[in-house]
Amino acid sequence: MAKNNRKILVIGHKNPDTDSICSAICYARFKKLLTKKEYVARRAGQLNAETQYVLERFGVAAPEYISDVRTQIKDIEFRETPGVKGDISLKKAWQLMKDNNVTTLPITEKDHLQGLITIGDIATSYMDVYDSKILSTSSTSYRNILETLDAAMIVGDESRSFTRGKVLIAAANPDLMENYIEENDLVILGNRYESQLCAIEMKAGCIIVCEGAPVSMTIRKLAAERGCTVISTPHDTYTAARLINQSMPISYFMVTENLNIFTNDDFIEVIKETMAKNRNRDFPVLDRKGKYLGMISRRNLLNMRRKQIVLVDHNERTQAVDGIEDAEILEIIDHHRLGTIETLSPVFFRNQPLGCTATIIYQMYQENGLAIDKQTAGLLCAAILSDTLMYRSPTCTEFDRKAAEELARIAEINTEEFAKEMFRAGSNLTMKSPEEIFYQDFKKFSSGDVTFGVGQITSMDSSELMEIKDRMIPYLDKAFKEHGVDMIFFMLTDIIQESTELLCKGNDSSALIRSAFSLESGQGTFLLKGVVSRKKQLIPALMAAIQQNAD
Repeated sequence: MAKNNRKILVIGHKNPDTDSICSAICYARFKKLLTKKEYVARRAGQLNAETQYVLERFGVAAPEYISDVRTQIKDIEFRETPGVKGDISLKKAWQLMKDNNVTTLPITEKDHLQGLITIGDIATSYMDVYDSKILSTSSTSYRNILETLDAAMIVGDESRSFTRGKVLIAAANPDLMENYIEENDLVILGNRYESQLCAIEMKAGCIIVCEGAPVSMTIRKLAAERGCTVISTPHDTYTAARLINQSMPISYFMVTENLNIFTNDDFIEVIKETMAKNRNRDFPVLDRKGKYLGMISRRNLLNMRRKQIVLVDHNERTQAVDGIEDAEILEIIDHHRLGTIETLSPVFFRNQPLGCTATIIYQMYQENGLAIDKQTAGLLCAAILSDTLMYRSPTCTEFDRKAAEELARIAEINTEEFAKEMFRAGSNLTMKSPEEIFYQDFKKFSSGDVTFGVGQITSMDSSELMEIKDRMIPYLDKAFKEHGVDMIFFMLTDIIQESTELLCKGNDSSALIRSAFSLESGQGTFLLKGVVSRKKQLIPALMAAIQQNAD
């Protein structure tokens, strides 16, 4: 299956915020305009209420969710070996294998896999079968017999099948034939009139006349009256007898149980293990609805190409989509500190000390002389207003403010009114569970040997934050145990008051906060006035305190 139009995935971090989602959408649009290649936005987590509001406000569909970017079968080329029907003959199946240079044929019905047949299965059918009734047991169609013996139907219906009786060769004289021909048998014989007549009178189901011998009108008439099929083949008796078992339908010999079947969503590293344990050379591939797509072999894995990825709004491995170490990272566009992402080859990396990744993308539109449409402008503006807390965050620069106002002009929105609506939609948290609130915007970080996680919510309603705080304190115990980090923190940020109530859990977490912010007292919860930014205020302070303690 050809993969000529590879999609390049633009993905933000796990537990994505508005900047992560909007930047992924807008950067994919930017790259598509600039390169004409197929860039598509994806998301590595669930949307929060604020982001959902923004997408609905500007009429944009949410990016498709992707949980893992390891290489899948659908990312590589595999053979579109067509499926065959189960009623074709062994001979035809053998020929198809030779013509297509394959060792396995998939048997399908209406694009759904019924079973498999291999060269080994065909060889077994030819070498190990001694049952003279197997032709009827397998319900061999007369059409298959005609095709296999290069024969012609003289009397009978080729759409019918041979379903009762055994196969035998009439080599003896007619007197002896009466002793072993039984009703419904298929008799292979020569041009002797007496033998043909005897077989019909003994109620044979079919006679095969060899070497193209003529069949008299009397025999034809009698066969039609007695319901006996008459077939003429140009082959001699020995050849006809040798070939006839090859007319049996492959459905009788196909394997239907314990098949090693893959779906096109399966990860390559997983199917490698199955392939290594199995002697088969070819394996069928289905889609998630069970439709047959093709066959894959170990050879298809030799020139495997990894998924191509662009990361936006993060460069920390702990924040990246699962499987990132097995993907090919092409670019990173971010405004955070340098993190732990490693790449196998050089990448385009743009990192600027701005309040929002969307601001960088706005710059890139400007630098390349590309017009920004109204919808894209709305998304970029929303991302900037969200990440800078409507210009209140210390991460906000004058360029962020100017970019947002220009984008608002294009999108025909008022920044102050829109920001209030957006934050109000995002801060409606009273109906959400503690788990939903915690993972709305949660990220992991590391400094030396210390790992910690930080979640954050923002609200314009102080009373709402107080109610949420009472529910989040007990939930922090569960989150701390689940993540296996040294410490965990949760920021309850009041946009209007420009302050954060910080909840802590873990060994020495309170001591670390006291050290980071020069506080004399406090345990488990701290009021940090003027602190609203995780990126520029909380994380740098924690990192510095951790480093100082290590020294």
